[in-house]
Amino acid sequence: MKKILILIFISHLTFAQSFKAVKDTVALKQKIESMSKTVNSIESDFTQEKNLSMLSEKIISKGNFKFKKENMLRWEYITPYKYLIVINKDKIWIKDEKKTQKYDMNSNKVFKEINDVMMSCVQGNIFKSGKFKVAYFENEKYYKLELIPLQKNMKESLKKINMYFDKSVTSVSKLDMIEPNDDYTTLDFMLKTQNAKLPDNIFTVK
Repeated sequence: MKKILILIFISHLTFAQSFKAVKDTVALKQKIESMSKTVNSIESDFTQEKNLSMLSEKIISKGNFKFKKENMLRWEYITPYKYLIVINKDKIWIKDEKKTQKYDMNSNKVFKEINDVMMSCVQGNIFKSGKFKVAYFENEKYYKLELIPLQKNMKESLKKINMYFDKSVTSVSKLDMIEPNDDYTTLDFMLKTQNAKLPDNIFTVK
């Protein structure tokens, strides 16, 4: 689980601008709920920056991700290595340069938990899951949701998830994840396209 979470999620990010608590959290929740209802698909490039305490240099990866309702997700790492994760409803494929593995989501609680968190993050409705304690912050550029896991099994892999929205709340701009040992990864989305028509066949692996 931890290996996949590291590849997918991210952690602590320090901004030059300091964050302050959001005064009207009800209005912000409404904006996020409205966004999650109107976004049917997302396509975006991303840069992932992994920071490990045992390494002096950061591990930087780049790739592309696609999301489509309901419950379809494609994460493709392009550089410096090729790695693909595809979720299509109750199926998940993991492909590296050597082999492809397929799993049934319903028969594997680990993958189901990962899928639920991933989809909630992408759609922006994770605060409704009841699996996190949520705090709301903002600065001039972002709204930030700090998500603290409440479930014991999730706490073993995650110390905190941070989710960043642009101030117009059109999509998730950044995600980050802090692991219990304070290693962290940062994922920055760019060149985003929303509600484009994405064919279903890109959410399978042969």
